[in-house]
Amino acid sequence: MDNFEEYLRQGEPNKSEKARVWKTAIGLQKVDGLKPSDYLIETARQNIEGDITIEEAKRRIDSYYQQHPIDNDGDRTEEADKVSVRIAEILGEKTFTFSPVEYLTIHRRLFQGIYKHAGKIRDYNITKQEWVLNGETVLYGSAGSLKATLEYDFEQEKKFSYKGLSQQETVEHIVQFISYLWQIHIFGEGNTRATAIFLIKYLRTFSLKVNNELFEQHSWYFRNALVRANYKNHIKNIHATNAFLLRFFGNLLFGENHPLKNREMHIHYVTRISGSSEKKEKSSEKKEKSSEKIMKLIKSDTHITIKELAQQLNISTRAVEKNIAKLKTEGVIERIGADKGGHWNIIEQ
Repeated sequence: MDNFEEYLRQGEPNKSEKARVWKTAIGLQKVDGLKPSDYLIETARQNIEGDITIEEAKRRIDSYYQQHPIDNDGDRTEEADKVSVRIAEILGEKTFTFSPVEYLTIHRRLFQGIYKHAGKIRDYNITKQEWVLNGETVLYGSAGSLKATLEYDFEQEKKFSYKGLSQQETVEHIVQFISYLWQIHIFGEGNTRATAIFLIKYLRTFSLKVNNELFEQHSWYFRNALVRANYKNHIKNIHATNAFLLRFFGNLLFGENHPLKNREMHIHYVTRISGSSEKKEKSSEKKEKSSEKIMKLIKSDTHITIKELAQQLNISTRAVEKNIAKLKTEGVIERIGADKGGHWNIIEQ
């Protein structure tokens, strides 16, 4: 993958864009622990250079595995290679339709000839042991209601109005929609990769600048964040949280620099505050006090607006928004509904 960095440094628009697409396509295989072959890397390089088209790249990979069939069922290199080149093809297209059919079509195009159920809604229930949940599973959608649930979620998203929302609020709502979409887990396999490609294409419709390299560098974090957004166990005092997804999206869309560490998402992870320097505490003291005041005001009135918070604290609305974004990222509060008619919800820690 480091070999592609030269194309990003050279800055030639066409080559840079292709390199980013390939880095994303190859990096996303990590969500299932897959690694493409050297042959795929070399094929990608020739496509970036302009020596072959993406269609020729696909034919080369298909031809390669016709001539070099893999007998070992445990070796999924063929899957990694074929899905990588298909992702590169889809991300290179300037087309998109927001619909369940598009979502199903993306899965079919990615996994046709690899999974028998490519592009088909599963007709059986599933569970998956998750490392981040210490072996527990998310409760995925029931097989009998998958189609209806999928159509309902898309219909609700179509009806939702983004008018008047800030960029941060827009992203928070998209995060919630994608989290719900992934939780359905409508396919037998390949849900995260299909969801990631659908998400990237959907974000483009908002004219948001997407740093797709985050999927190459942190695809496993992305999946674990989706898991944590959809798992709760009240007996163990574990609550579903979008906080980790918001960190990922902050880096993905706004160039923020949240540390993305998988171990911090593990349900047994304990944040250790000890070791913080006195200097660091003093530098953040003012921001912490503002956050504390905002929390007190929200607790007293969950319908309070950004403007009202700014007026009562005698600070700018921008300062309030920054503190609110920080509290949301930390998983302390969340916004239910839009600015008008919505309210704040304090998440129990």
